[in-house]
Amino acid sequence: MNIVVLAGGTSSERAVSIVTGTQVCRALREKGHRAILADVAAGWEEEDLENPFAADYELSKSVSYIEGWNDKIQDVCRNRGEFFGPHILDICRMADMVFLALHGSNGEDGKIQAAFDLFGIRYTGTGSLGSGMAMDKGISRKILFQGGIPVPAGTVLGKKGGVHSVEEFGMDFPVVVKPCCGGSSIGVSIAHDQAAYEKALQEAFAWEDQVVVEEYIQGREFSVGVVDGEPLPVIEIAPLKGFYDYKNKYEPGSAVETCPAELSEEKAEEMREYARQGHKILKLDAYSRLDFMMSGDERIYCLEANTLPGMTPTSLLPQEAAATGVDFPELCEKLIEVSMKKYVH
Repeated sequence: MNIVVLAGGTSSERAVSIVTGTQVCRALREKGHRAILADVAAGWEEEDLENPFAADYELSKSVSYIEGWNDKIQDVCRNRGEFFGPHILDICRMADMVFLALHGSNGEDGKIQAAFDLFGIRYTGTGSLGSGMAMDKGISRKILFQGGIPVPAGTVLGKKGGVHSVEEFGMDFPVVVKPCCGGSSIGVSIAHDQAAYEKALQEAFAWEDQVVVEEYIQGREFSVGVVDGEPLPVIEIAPLKGFYDYKNKYEPGSAVETCPAELSEEKAEEMREYARQGHKILKLDAYSRLDFMMSGDERIYCLEANTLPGMTPTSLLPQEAAATGVDFPELCEKLIEVSMKKYVH
């Protein structure tokens, strides 16, 4: 297949996206596909437009080209007045499938998915509606709760609403404060008192105009991938220090990840069923990953759903797939296969 692996973009998760895209592109090329890596915001060189899926394509050159835009991509997009880089839509139209390796805003929030639907471009993962709902933690937590999936108690605050005490919302310290639509735990804080709470709000509002404040669940953290409607084995994430923040997610050796998680069969199945139902309730397609906490009294709470989870061989979803005997290149092909079902009428 001719495949464009679309990465980069302008979100705070650009660097992570480039890593995901590079690994996916390499894996698909190992499986014999004519996969190329492109930055959705930087664009594609016009001289390479005639035959972008050429046999002599060099992935390393694409990576160097994309990384060269890191320090200027925000200004470039702002000055040209549009998000899509030159010729990106052209090469995406030429592909049999676009593998979305984007993370964060303008990638995981349904906007690109909606544009691609209008342009008739095939892409991996969830459509625009499910992507938008899952990306907004304020919306997704309400939908999950109404669908019978337990979530931590919490509320959504706007930037202009002033600072409220947590007691007004029926909560006690500690609380978790996080941007509504952020990813990779960027801007997330755990506040143990009023001063830390006000600082956490300031940090979260630096990223977005709406934030979620929710009760802190003391316990163990887990994640469950869902592929084609079926949950994978549960994986446990145990940071060596603090909580599972950006550093612990991406710095090697910062967390111990165990898959399958050491849980009773009953608890593992309960969590997997919550993941299955959450995937369905949020109208997610093809694949997703849902994150959970389990308190000391073994109550399970769903934290959020990820429609474009990290995709490197050591990311959570690939580790879960590996526990079922599916290696990374096979998983990348599988995600394309299940995504194709959106286009079979």
